[in-house]
Amino acid sequence: MQHQWFKDVCTLLASANTPEEVGEILNELLTPYERDSIAERWQIVQLLLEGRSQRDVRDILHVAIATVSRGARVLKYGRGTLQKKYESFYE
Repeated sequence: MQHQWFKDVCTLLASANTPEEVGEILNELLTPYERDSIAERWQIVQLLLEGRSQRDVRDILHVAIATVSRGARVLKYGRGTLQKKYESFYE
């Protein structure tokens, strides 16, 4: 059942017409801490894709190295979705 709920959330976000609408949905669904955590993970991924070392990312964002390592693992073993989205932002 939980898988279906996640799928429903993805469909909900995909139905938004603007980034602002996505933000409104996330503001209503997530706590401030959860929103900050998602934004932090995206910052980690961006800095790693820019070629920053894990230690640099740790120092820039003031997060634990384990947090940065998780982002690095996603980039190394993931499907490449985040990298493609990152590249599309900067084309």
